[in-house]
Amino acid sequence: MTEAIQVRGARENNLLDVSVDIPKRHLTVFTGVSGSGKSSLVFGTIAAESQRLINETYSAFLQSFMGSPARPDVDALHNLSAAIVVDQERMGANARSTLGTATDAYTMLRIVFSRLAEPGAGSALAYSFNGEGMCTGCEGLGRVSTIDVDELIDRDLSINGGAITVPNFATGGWYVKNFAESGYVDPDKPIRDFTEQELHDFLHRETTKVKIAGINTSYEGLVVKVQRMYLSKDRDAQQPHIRAFIDRAVTFAVCPDCGGARLRPEVLASRIDGKNIAECSAMQVSDLAAFLAGITAPAVAPAVAALRQTLDSLVEIGLGYLSLDRESGTLSGGEAQRVKMVRHLGSPLTDITYVFDEPTVGLHPHDIERMNGLLRRLRDKGNTVLVVEHKPETIAIADHVVDLGPGAGPNGGRIQFEGTVAGLRASDTVTGRYLGHRVALKQHVRKRTGDLPIRNARTHNLCDVSVDIPAGVLTVVTGVAGSGKSSLIYGSLPRRDGVIVVDQSAIRGSRRSNPATYTGLLDPVRAAFAKANKVKPALFSANSEGACRNCKGIGLVYVDLAMMAGVATVCEECEGKRFTPEVLGHKLRGRDISEVLAMPVTDALEFFTERQVSVILDRLAAVGLGYLTLGQPLTTLSGGERQRLKLAVHMGGGTATYLLDEPTSGLHLADVDQLLSLLDRLVDAGNTVVVIEHHLAVMAHADWIVDLGPGAGHDGGRVVFTGTPADLVATDTLTARYLRDYVSPAAGPGASAAGPGPAGLSSAAGR
Repeated sequence: MTEAIQVRGARENNLLDVSVDIPKRHLTVFTGVSGSGKSSLVFGTIAAESQRLINETYSAFLQSFMGSPARPDVDALHNLSAAIVVDQERMGANARSTLGTATDAYTMLRIVFSRLAEPGAGSALAYSFNGEGMCTGCEGLGRVSTIDVDELIDRDLSINGGAITVPNFATGGWYVKNFAESGYVDPDKPIRDFTEQELHDFLHRETTKVKIAGINTSYEGLVVKVQRMYLSKDRDAQQPHIRAFIDRAVTFAVCPDCGGARLRPEVLASRIDGKNIAECSAMQVSDLAAFLAGITAPAVAPAVAALRQTLDSLVEIGLGYLSLDRESGTLSGGEAQRVKMVRHLGSPLTDITYVFDEPTVGLHPHDIERMNGLLRRLRDKGNTVLVVEHKPETIAIADHVVDLGPGAGPNGGRIQFEGTVAGLRASDTVTGRYLGHRVALKQHVRKRTGDLPIRNARTHNLCDVSVDIPAGVLTVVTGVAGSGKSSLIYGSLPRRDGVIVVDQSAIRGSRRSNPATYTGLLDPVRAAFAKANKVKPALFSANSEGACRNCKGIGLVYVDLAMMAGVATVCEECEGKRFTPEVLGHKLRGRDISEVLAMPVTDALEFFTERQVSVILDRLAAVGLGYLTLGQPLTTLSGGERQRLKLAVHMGGGTATYLLDEPTSGLHLADVDQLLSLLDRLVDAGNTVVVIEHHLAVMAHADWIVDLGPGAGHDGGRVVFTGTPADLVATDTLTARYLRDYVSPAAGPGASAAGPGPAGLSSAAGR
């Protein structure tokens, strides 16, 4: 047999003593219903152990900065090679980070300008908006902010009395203590009575070294601190309450000095063929590549060649519509993943294990073909490519397939099939039965109850778009990546009353946060335990009185090994149960609180009779999260799971307009049917549902489709079709061609969209 990565006895998360051989230098796709254990095997076991072993080759001093992961729960792993994980994590929220800086393309562009531009502005550093070349008016951000001080403070109160109204500046906390004990102001005097100097020191003093409570620290004025903490980061990446504060207290405007270009006047005056570096950075990547083709000076030939290679790679992976000045924090998870691919496509390294997490997320069927070609290229260079994926288009190109299941959570974690794609199709697994699944076109669509008009939209690449989104129906907004879908919907609808945005952004919270705390489920659960045992509800909180004294209710004890990476071990006193023995002695229908939090949602539905609990559990099951345990840390959830958890929280209120961003992310083919049923439930209850989506089954099931294009970037930004799915397939747009090929030819009016097997075996989310 071909040399293989050998996994023996993997038990990470829900894996049940899994052993499997994965051929090296092949493309292997891991499939299975959501929550079946794919990520636990690929990321939590193979990739984690590879990276841990690499980290161990460094000195203990370096390891202390690297955060080496713990060894996965597996008996043995053989024939591992260095693993590179290309995931969907966002690329940070620093407003100074752009596509150009993240890919080093802007660095190479600066070198070209420093050598050729006339008049010259200096070295490459002079062309940096993060260094010598930054505009002094906006400090290289391209925008200036005006802060309403009265939204930061209550002038009638003193500092100790709660005058500071900025989020996270609680009275008695370190931030407020820093002001109170700085010596610059009287903390017990109302702000209104401050002298001019006191008010300046309190609000605007630049960073100064001070000693507070015997500790050397830094002091800065409140306005300065707010600018540093909140305004230097991307707004959209902040917590909801921080975003609300920023919207309330801060007014942003384009910097009048540089016009948003971020650079000093002398730098902007320096040009190559009539263009300055800011204008080049604002060009669409594909256009910039064409512009650089005209630069043939030998002095910059190596830099131009390297830059063009990066730009050509961006075009090749379907990101030619972006520009180098695009802030990194505004890239979607799928875009961020493809940007990370750029640095690997031209790498001379071989025999690497590349690990991809659903690389087709955010991709139109047209773009998936291009992505498949890139995966093959990495394999053909002699690398091992491991892909966690649900899309049949990518499963079809696999050399080897590993299918996990049969269900999710405790019902998964087993190998159901391994072999060729043809073998998978012939197997009796859920994936095999659904691999050729086709959904009938929706012939009888719902009637609109009104319209949500969008007029003259010009956000990003939109070309003065006007369109009516029908109310009371299921609308799918589609088009190739970069065509303007998100710009159209999120740039227009969220600001309206009654609109609920349910996206895949991170849910903020500590390692203590879980589905029970996030949904409010834990409150009625604690009340039920308290009533049954005639004690206080606070006893059943791992963040309060009932917490284990040794681990403080975390269930783990973290040991700092100084120069070595820290180690987390299960708490010996509570054995990971998080509560004191006294609390664990209190039972509800024979179960203690730790046993209840370890229940999957489906089991909890059978266990609880309390209506307040059942209502929330019903919503979690309805959005397809029946396999999640009530106490699972939120930090372990995928983007799709996060989106469905948010949807569960919002369900049950009054009628609303729901905006969903690619809800099929992380969904197995079998789970898409359950998602469609959920969307139908929302619409039939009187809601309007607008979905940004590429999945052909969702398009076929829609009442109305808005198709943008025809291309990406400046080749898109136009509505190329609006109407029913049946009307769409009669046209010749790019989307219509793929939908026409997808729809079952036997499907007619009223045909069922049901799949070939029991739908929703796992739920509708995550991996």
